[in-house]
Amino acid sequence: MGINYLFLDMNSYFASVEQQLRPELRGKPVAVVPMLAETTCCIAASYEAKRFGVKTGTLVHDARLLCPRLEIVEARPKEYIRIHHQILQAVDSVLPIEAVLSIDEMVCRLMGREKVPTEALRLGEQVKQAIYRQVGLQMRCSVGLGPNRFLAKIAAEMHKPDGLTLLQLSDLPHRVYPLTLRDLPGIGPSMEQRLLQHGVTTVEQFYQLSLLQLAQVWGSRVHGFAWWHRLRGTDLPEAPTRRRSLSHSHVLPPVFRSETGARSVLSRLVHRAAARLRHEGYWTGSVALFVRFLDNSQKRKWDARIRIQPSQDTLTLLRTTLRLWQQKPEGTPFKVGVALGSLTPSSELSWPLFDQDQKLVHLARAMDKANRKYGPQAVYFAGMHRTEQSAVTRIAFNRIPDLDLPDI
Repeated sequence: MGINYLFLDMNSYFASVEQQLRPELRGKPVAVVPMLAETTCCIAASYEAKRFGVKTGTLVHDARLLCPRLEIVEARPKEYIRIHHQILQAVDSVLPIEAVLSIDEMVCRLMGREKVPTEALRLGEQVKQAIYRQVGLQMRCSVGLGPNRFLAKIAAEMHKPDGLTLLQLSDLPHRVYPLTLRDLPGIGPSMEQRLLQHGVTTVEQFYQLSLLQLAQVWGSRVHGFAWWHRLRGTDLPEAPTRRRSLSHSHVLPPVFRSETGARSVLSRLVHRAAARLRHEGYWTGSVALFVRFLDNSQKRKWDARIRIQPSQDTLTLLRTTLRLWQQKPEGTPFKVGVALGSLTPSSELSWPLFDQDQKLVHLARAMDKANRKYGPQAVYFAGMHRTEQSAVTRIAFNRIPDLDLPDI
């Protein structure tokens, strides 16, 4: 069995883009934030900043204490998306991309002689050089090569930044033993806690579990089987995925931390979520609202959820969300969000039965068409008026916004 996959992980992606586009930031500690406010947190940090202990999730105030010379930069999501597509083109000039996993991760499948370790390493170096030439020298990446996606990703994580690591079957299991449980893709805090409850504290102990024991830990024979084989380099087919929910949230700038301001931002989030729902071809069967309040002692959370008839028009979703809003407790809103769940593809649903519901869908699609043609805010409901800068595009690492979808 040869090297089947090349996994590419861009290093400190948002911060690296800023250093590439702004030469004055190169070599300096940089933190990227969603807005220029001391109450927010860092969403990315350059490696120069990471040496001081600044990382994703560090509060701006704490980051300044850790690194007094830290450069605070407001995020520019559209630039990150633009550079992302340039990186795709650079990689594709060397190898076809099998899957884009996030804005800063992608994977290529190797074929024929490409699977020979020496050839795979050569291709890994070619990919890195293509990114440097076509995108910029600040765009460092770590490349992992392995017999399956799982081990290729582990290899990419082993040497950062700017690494090129080969993980072969002959390297197993001793090369993975020094890792922590959380270093394994797919093991987060809750899964780690479950492993600890079964007496598993190291990767070596985890590796030595039998198929039956792994099934007991996961509560699933299927998942236990998959983990046992992937740890040993088996190239299992990737399970098909289906979207279950779609959400948008936003930390409110100080000027919008009021009843009226927060409701206006929430309306904008609903507009965006509804447009994205239609763009991706889904209908939603539930709406959830969540609010975080800014109290003197702590940030208090509240959420509510309601099931609805399958819908995708903006007005219905807006009315539903605002009904939930009326149920929220008193307090100063700090963050608002909406989640559309129980998603069903359009191909699995029949057209609405009642004429009024059909008109609402036609209205929503007409708004989408106008916004695509005349600009992202050409047509919108009055509730989101004057919120243009309050809820700008944000990028989740596991989703790349579609440039063809208006940012309303």
